[in-house]
Amino acid sequence: MASFHSKSLDRLFEAILHLESVDECYNFFEDVCTINEVQDMAQRFDVALMLDEGKNYQSIAKEVNVSTATISRVSRCLNYGSGGYRNAIEKIKSAKEDKAK
Repeated sequence: MASFHSKSLDRLFEAILHLESVDECYNFFEDVCTINEVQDMAQRFDVALMLDEGKNYQSIAKEVNVSTATISRVSRCLNYGSGGYRNAIEKIKSAKEDKAK
């Protein structure tokens, strides 16, 4: 997906990487995105987390209030995509394990 890469996106992702707290993220994303866009991203990530936990499409659709088409797309990305969801999920799991120690 080389056409997805650009200097503009590089700058955006660099800015995100420099944010240091959840509050800073809220402020940044509130300025950059509409509330619906941020909520849509959060829903898709919730779907990825639930799929990773082994939940089925019907229970996810009810709990997160998304279509099975959205769940299917997230599932494809989770299993066959560039690894973004998987990497983020593994980092969250690792951070939780480190915190529990």
